Amino acid sequence: MPEEKYAAVATAPHAAWQHGEAAFFDVDNTLMKGASLFHVARKMYQRGAFTIPQAAGFAWKQFMFVLRGENIDDVHAVRDSALTLAAGITVEDIEALGEEVYDEMIESRIWPGAKALAEQHLRVGRRVWLVTATPIEVATVISTRLGLTGALGTVGEIVDGSYTGRLVGDILHGPAKAVAVRDIAEAEGLDLNRCWAYSDSHNDIPLLGMVGHPVAINPDSRLRRHARDNNWPVYDFRSGRRAATLGLKAATVGGVVYGLWRGFSRFRGPTR
Repeated sequence: MPEEKYAAVATAPHAAWQHGEAAFFDVDNTLMKGASLFHVARKMYQRGAFTIPQAAGFAWKQFMFVLRGENIDDVHAVRDSALTLAAGITVEDIEALGEEVYDEMIESRIWPGAKALAEQHLRVGRRVWLVTATPIEVATVISTRLGLTGALGTVGEIVDGSYTGRLVGDILHGPAKAVAVRDIAEAEGLDLNRCWAYSDSHNDIPLLGMVGHPVAINPDSRLRRHARDNNWPVYDFRSGRRAATLGLKAATVGGVVYGLWRGFSRFRGPTR
């Protein structure tokens, strides 16, 4: 395995793998509904790691993420907040938190159609990697639970077994995903022309454009247009997507805030 700062192997390579072929899946809004980091933040809130106003901020970003798709300013804002909150937390705590988040919040939000695509690649002998801005610890849990090959994710700096609140490199987002995948392809002997990539966001066009088989899943409007113009396959697993979007846009700001508050109020009273 190469010295690759973004990568973690979830399962060992198998002799039956197709040489040179692999599939790369984004996580948020591609493999699962919504943003995985939001659910990490929610679990941290349960444990008393931050306050109601901070929780409301995460909830609002999650709402906007589901409504309009990935936005780089939101990604950076969540990153900065999460890094601040993570400072001083031990690696063991984050690993345990990742397992809890998957069991309680992520597993039920996996899109069955996206999971079926990943499983189909595995059945025919292709490696399947997750490529996500999600912390590598959480990405590895998702990959392991789904029986995938491994994960590329954002890596936090660790000193003496605890997170410092700084990153190793930068957040794995946009063009950085393409760089990380190219590094893995070189190390694993992959032919990118024979590989697949799946994403919902126009920010991942650099990744999608570097493989021979790009696929848009639940695409935002810009990626949908790009996929149409380039004759890329498009899968949309969001049942009732148009009706849901119209309903959300019709909601008042007060109604949205109330809904977010009710969602978080279920988790008041941190557990320790």
